[in-house]
Amino acid sequence: MAITSKKLLQDLLEKTRENLNAAEHLKNNPIANLNWKHDSESWSILECIEHLNRYGDFYIPEITNRIKTSKYKSAEHFKSNWLGTYFSKIVAYNDELNKMKTLKSMNPLNSKLSIQTLDKFIQQQHQIIELLDSSLNVNLDKTKTAISITKFIKLRLGDTYRVVIYHNERHIKQAENTLKKSRIEN
Repeated sequence: MAITSKKLLQDLLEKTRENLNAAEHLKNNPIANLNWKHDSESWSILECIEHLNRYGDFYIPEITNRIKTSKYKSAEHFKSNWLGTYFSKIVAYNDELNKMKTLKSMNPLNSKLSIQTLDKFIQQQHQIIELLDSSLNVNLDKTKTAISITKFIKLRLGDTYRVVIYHNERHIKQAENTLKKSRIEN
């Protein structure tokens, strides 16, 4: 996949704004709805968001550091490699959502959560917007980041953004679907 760096960052910025707006809309719901679960093994809305916060806690500092220390100036085009394409596809939202096993440390099942969970996610989305803006000055191919599941694999910065932002969208949609179910069953 080859795309101009500017276009990639613009597309990711728009998707991040959509995720941010969705989270702000979720805040308008009663805490009972935000904590409602279809069954004991499914996640509530706040658990979906907490899962994203845990990934944000890893990726936001990692991306920040890599942007600050990158020696590579921006390039006109970004070209994903097979690994970046693979990871971004498996976490991306689609209508037939494939269930995925989550790391124990990233699984918020049965956590005690409050509205602050959404506040933190909203703050993280603002940070991602700032990082996307800062990335206009670095090479999205040559600047590499660690990933949360292992320190031995590095992704291109453009791919890291795709993974993080598509993953956010996936669980925002999951939270919105949980909200619909809660309204039907309550």
